[in-house]
Amino acid sequence: MHRPFAFVLAGTLLLGFSSTAHAKRSILVEGARLHGANGMNVGPDGKLYVASFLGNEIAVVNRKSGAVVRRLDGSDGVDGPDDLTFGPGGSLYWTSLMTGNVVRRSPSGDITQQFVAPGVNPITFSDTGRLFVALDFLGDALYEVDPALSDPPRLITRNLGFLNGMDWGPDGRLYGPIWTQGRVVSIDVDSCTDAVDPELECDVQTVADGFFIPAAVKFDGLGRLHAVDQNGEVVRIDVATGDTEVLAVLPAGLDNLAIDAQNKLYVSSAADGFVVRIEPNGQARTLLPGGMILPGGVAVVSQGGAESVYVADLASLREFDGDTGAPLDVTKSFLGVTEFHAPATVYADGASLILSAWFAGVVQVYDPATETVLETHTDFASPLNAVRLQGDLVVAELGAAPGAARVVRKTSGGLETLAPMTVPSGLAVSGGDLWAADWATGAVLQLVSGGVTLSPPFEVAAGLDQPEGMAVDLDGTLLVVESGRRRLLRIDPSTGHTTVVAKRLEVGLDAITATVPTFAMSSVAVGPSGAIYVSGDEGNVLYRF
Repeated sequence: MHRPFAFVLAGTLLLGFSSTAHAKRSILVEGARLHGANGMNVGPDGKLYVASFLGNEIAVVNRKSGAVVRRLDGSDGVDGPDDLTFGPGGSLYWTSLMTGNVVRRSPSGDITQQFVAPGVNPITFSDTGRLFVALDFLGDALYEVDPALSDPPRLITRNLGFLNGMDWGPDGRLYGPIWTQGRVVSIDVDSCTDAVDPELECDVQTVADGFFIPAAVKFDGLGRLHAVDQNGEVVRIDVATGDTEVLAVLPAGLDNLAIDAQNKLYVSSAADGFVVRIEPNGQARTLLPGGMILPGGVAVVSQGGAESVYVADLASLREFDGDTGAPLDVTKSFLGVTEFHAPATVYADGASLILSAWFAGVVQVYDPATETVLETHTDFASPLNAVRLQGDLVVAELGAAPGAARVVRKTSGGLETLAPMTVPSGLAVSGGDLWAADWATGAVLQLVSGGVTLSPPFEVAAGLDQPEGMAVDLDGTLLVVESGRRRLLRIDPSTGHTTVVAKRLEVGLDAITATVPTFAMSSVAVGPSGAIYVSGDEGNVLYRF
């Protein structure tokens, strides 16, 4: 039985933006304060601790004001944190999804870590001080871990169907969502067969089902179970009957939740980076506003003289008004809900858009007017960028093995290597001319001139510090985002003469371990009006010059 009791928040409360009238340093759009919000818990100090996987940080948030009072980062051993919890002694524990580590930070600041397996994600303590973690996305298993991170992890079971954000129940069972099956289950962790048994059967019971993609569960102080669903619903579950009650409906892309001593709920969004507090009476308040979380590629489409700016935001494709920065549309891309997958870059191809997604390993052609994917190409290994040249796709491909990186052209006859590179990043096209940047070597090369592949390529510029997105300006010069020096450069492709267009840009966000070096790929695009748009991945901003 599904008993709706919904409190709907308008998207404008969560997806904040600023226009040029109030912007500083030509900022057209300001996104979220976090690069996505994931696992959360209230600490012994009363602060809300929020893991940001994409941001490589744990934010410490004042629960009343929403102010971020501290950020734990790489210097604190933080690397791609996905979920977190606190131990009985006050130590903070978190999981690093890509590295496979469980990390412990003691109250004195000492760091200890232990490898479990890639994909380690949800983490929780039992009431008796036992520590449990599970693998998600990159693996499928449940482990018990020594809280001292000394004894080897003990495998409890595997192949549950991907267990996500979990909590210990008052009945002594472990509760969590099986997101691939749309259900919440409880597990008797001591019922499982010995770890030498390849099946590892356990007492697993369905508590409630019929969810879209349940992401996490938590019990409040009254023993009531709550869940977040990625469709935006915050739900209370009657454990005895399986009945559900919708407490709030938020924008899609929810990730986790936390509950304080007053039974107030805090809900996080992986897709938009917001954190919302829900009072026991159902009233809601935005603590951290949402918006762009990892702006990468930028493309401009003009209709009737108005410029629409598209930003590839990994979890979403966002459209903004080029004059005011007002949000025009947002299409979420998570867990296969939409046809396109986790776009890192976007390129205007007439009325269509070319999207590249290194995370999903695909290049797609997307029609935003009909919201349909026209083409999907899976024959590229870690595509970092993609454009169109004389009807053909050109892709900056990192490759599946060291030394395999290249810029490749897909023709009717197959794949043609235009040039081997160390880390191909920015691509720029003008007529039959093609330029490419190498993020690792700092070179900008012309690969094609007048439709003819140059062998060897012509070096336009060298010595740049991590060049990323590129575009051809209306006067034929190249615009390059130099992320290492946080600048936008203008390069004359015929002479190599370089000038600085803008400095102190909020670009150059560090990549998570085991991801691609370019990560979000701060990019640049030029509109027919001559306006230059630049994405700032570190600051979650979109500039207009």
